[in-house]
Amino acid sequence: MIIPWQQISPDALNSIIEEFVMREGTDYGESEISFEQKKLEVKQQLNSGSIVLVYSELHETVNLMAANDFKG
Repeated sequence: MIIPWQQISPDALNSIIEEFVMREGTDYGESEISFEQKKLEVKQQLNSGSIVLVYSELHETVNLMAANDFKG
């Protein structure tokens, strides 16, 4: 189920984004991108709707995923 990210607290959203960025790996080609820049890019993708915040009732987890990959 998609959770409207605007309806959760800023602290909770920040924690979800941080966990997602830390889990996603670190190979960004020739130039390294800062942790803060990575978090900002994820937030921009949420704003644009290209990624969504998803709750899995089966696994009782929250995750970020590409909007076109979500099969709710």
